[in-house]
Amino acid sequence: MKKGLILINAYLKIESQFSQAQRLCDELTALGVQTDILRNDAFFACVENGEIVSALPKKYDFCVFLDKDKYMSEMLEKAGLRLFNRHSAIRDCDDKMQTYIALSGKGVPMPKTLAGLLCYEPTERVREESLEKIEAELAYPIIVKESFGSLGKGVHMAKNRAELLSLAETLKCRPHLFQEAVLSSLGTDIRVIVIGGKALGGMKRESKTDFRSNIELGGVGSRYELNEEITAVCERVASILALDYCGVDILLGERGEPLVCEVNSNAFFGGFERVTGINIAGAYAKHIYEEVYR
Repeated sequence: MKKGLILINAYLKIESQFSQAQRLCDELTALGVQTDILRNDAFFACVENGEIVSALPKKYDFCVFLDKDKYMSEMLEKAGLRLFNRHSAIRDCDDKMQTYIALSGKGVPMPKTLAGLLCYEPTERVREESLEKIEAELAYPIIVKESFGSLGKGVHMAKNRAELLSLAETLKCRPHLFQEAVLSSLGTDIRVIVIGGKALGGMKRESKTDFRSNIELGGVGSRYELNEEITAVCERVASILALDYCGVDILLGERGEPLVCEVNSNAFFGGFERVTGINIAGAYAKHIYEEVYR
């Protein structure tokens, strides 16, 4: 019997997470794969006698890892379980600065980005010289992002020195980055879903009230026809990061050129399916089936 596992975060309560897992479960079941949905809250693997030991309740052929727990993903993978996406892909996408580093030198266009200086003593103040160096590299407004975060949370904009200082002070003890603002794309981006190395379609997200375009923050989605340039960039990103499935967020430069903003290894697809009419869950399930059972 073919058996699959979908593992979701232990604490998230948003409906998108549950509906995403159920959609995938239904599509895998339709392909003849008995699929369980479990919360990642039962310590499914551990280090014992110097070895990684799986404690999953059943023997599964694969796991769709709808979480960002890099420790559990690596342990399950080391225990021999095939993950979708693989641990290295989840790790590189979860950390936004790590994503840019992993894509660098590979011909992928991205906004100019500086890694935030990490502080290990909360009482230490951000130095004036550090702010001056950021200003020398990036013009205002400056995008300030926490390296870890989803749904537009942890993404800020500094319009002047006072706001930059405030954000730098707030985030100094957390991984973060500073990035040039693509003014031609403020409040707008293109979400592209890539499965098995192929871009399936695009959704334009627009916000009239926020520089962030996330639908969860009030953005509105509409179907977007991908051109060859955007398609090539997104498929290249998925290949470099070895992603089975991902959502690539594209900003459009002054000449309409694509710039990779972020890559999400567990991009929610409910809104994308409604806007585009593309059966993303079915395509992902088919890819998983072919990878595991072909």
